Amino acid sequence: MSSVLIRNARLVNEGREFDADLLVGNGRIVKIARSIDDENATVEIDANGQWLLPGMIDDQVHFREPGAPTKGSLYTESRAAVAGGITSFMDMPNTNPATLTLEALADKKRRAALTSVANYGFHFGVSRDNLDTVAALNPSEVAGVKVFMGASTGNMLVDDPLILERLFAEVPTILLAHCEHTPSIDANAANLRELFGEQIPPAAHPLIRNAEACYRSSSLAVELAKRHGTRLHVLHLTTARELALFEDKLLAQKRITAEVCLHHLLFDDQDYPSLGNLIKCNPAIKTQADRDALREAVNSNRLDVIGSDHAPHTWAEKQQPYARAPSGLPLVQHAFPALMELVADGVLPISTLVAKTSHRVADLFAIPDRGYLREGYWADLVLVKPQALAVNRQPILSQCGWTPFAGRSFRHQVSTTIVSGQIAWREGRVNEGCRGLALRFMR
Repeated sequence: MSSVLIRNARLVNEGREFDADLLVGNGRIVKIARSIDDENATVEIDANGQWLLPGMIDDQVHFREPGAPTKGSLYTESRAAVAGGITSFMDMPNTNPATLTLEALADKKRRAALTSVANYGFHFGVSRDNLDTVAALNPSEVAGVKVFMGASTGNMLVDDPLILERLFAEVPTILLAHCEHTPSIDANAANLRELFGEQIPPAAHPLIRNAEACYRSSSLAVELAKRHGTRLHVLHLTTARELALFEDKLLAQKRITAEVCLHHLLFDDQDYPSLGNLIKCNPAIKTQADRDALREAVNSNRLDVIGSDHAPHTWAEKQQPYARAPSGLPLVQHAFPALMELVADGVLPISTLVAKTSHRVADLFAIPDRGYLREGYWADLVLVKPQALAVNRQPILSQCGWTPFAGRSFRHQVSTTIVSGQIAWREGRVNEGCRGLALRFMR
């Protein structure tokens, strides 16, 4: 691997901001110092005061491989991810075939090793008939175990009380839960169909997948976890009401944690008239009051990490009537620029953003030697410069070819992304020769 010397950067790490140089060699951070002289560095980058941050570790993406090549692949979506400052991702199991067997898990790892530009890990899925396999999993082989307690179909919707009891009692590693109460959603949808027929508007989405549907499911998950001592991580919180279920404590003091996704921090229900199905996602984007409560909780220890839930669908699919349009947004390419808007607006300190996108994710998933700017750690780095980024002027790298941020301009952009010591993204270009590494989970 080449060595990289980054000079004159503004580092953000473990609550501190400081000026320093950073030297990368053999894939790892060799030295951090006020000034470094190394004439043997293969590549030298003058950061000229840019932010130097640990790359984002995204705990929740849907890269669509195998099974949906028109929507995305590990190759296309990892390219988009490094452009957005994401150096590592953990992919969800609802592919085709779903990641419900050890064979399917091994196949995903093989595919990623061949094509992924970013570091990678994979969550294992739960169905109604693979609990023996889940209970016997080696915790170091999977990022986590994902259960859809609502908002899924077929065999991956797990809402039988007896199956859930066994799952929460026997799962050998961290359990990730998508929490929505399907009977409530179905009843709400039936009520809306009486008003609108089959012409339900996208703005009704948060009325169908409402706060009550979320709370009924997430409160059940928390209750089960407390009773069985499960290490539970609740995904993509969307409501102020749910926040009361989670403690404002340090990560090391908790066995029940929660994630918020960037679109739930950046959009609210006032965006449906202009964006419609483009921001249709599950759980739904809700009110401004909910959005503001989530932002406040990120500033505390109540919400532990920020993810993307990147879930691309084709443009044609999103143009269908609301009832037929699929849920999900492509987000990874603009992850850091979009989140830096919260820093620029004074909503989040940049040190908090780094903690919730890198430090805490590495800690929560027990990923060794990543997520921090520390000598000896893998060099997963992102340089962010205070320069306007007009989204429409940048090619969309995701296979689906669109973004809900079209027409926007961000105040920061990612100038360089380094993945395991390799330059993956530099001044608007992906390094096609970069290959990420498999994440390790030390449990």
